[in-house]
Formats: sequence, C-alpha cells, structure tokens
Amino acid sequence: QVQLVESGGGLVQPGGSLRLSCAASGFTFSSYWMNWVRQAPGKGLEWVSAINSGGGSTYYADSVKGRFTLSRNDARNTVYLQMNNLKHDDASVYYCNAFERARGLHYWGLGTQVTVAS
Repeated sequence: QVQLVESGGGLVQPGGSLRLSCAASGFTFSSYWMNWVRQAPGKGLEWVSAINSGGGSTYYADSVKGRFTLSRNDARNTVYLQMNNLKHDDASVYYCNAFERARGLHYWGLGTQVTVAS
C-alpha cells in the first residue's frame, strides 16, 4: 500500500523556520522524483520544489528560492523541506508528491498545514 505521510507543519512567526518531512512507503522511493506542492486558502495548487531520483538536482519556485531547501534520504525513504525566513504568503497546506517519470505515476500525501502569523 502506497503511503506518503507529511509532518512538521505548524504555526510560525514571520521570519521563522520549519522543517517538513514526508515519509514514503509501499513503492521504490529511490526511483521517484519528489515534489512539494502547496495550496493556500481559496487558491490553486502551486508547485514549490522538486528533487530528482538520486538527489543530485533540486528545483525551486522563484517564490521560495534562497529560502527553502529540499533534500532526500533514500535509506529512510524520506524527503525534507527546510523552510527559512517564512512569509505570510507561505501559509498553505503543503503536499508531498512522488512522481515516476518512466510510467507517469503520481502519488500524493494528505498534506500538512503551515500557518505564518505574528
């Protein structure tokens, strides 16, 4: 059974930091690209960051570049999103996504809420 379980969300003040984790099971984690996608209240999905299978390359939306860092630990089947200098606009539900390019397979987690407030 495929599972992606996000954790690490919460309430943080502007300028603060959070580290999101996504623990995967039920598929060959190392073969999948991993993404974080977020959705703010009343808005559509926004892609945040991606890391390729193998972890050699990372990609970021312009809105988070320089503030967020994505990494993966294939031994632990886990991907991490370190978020620094958080802004009000970063407040969203953050979803973990696994993507296998060869077959076009996507898996999604249920999300973790990030709230940025003074």
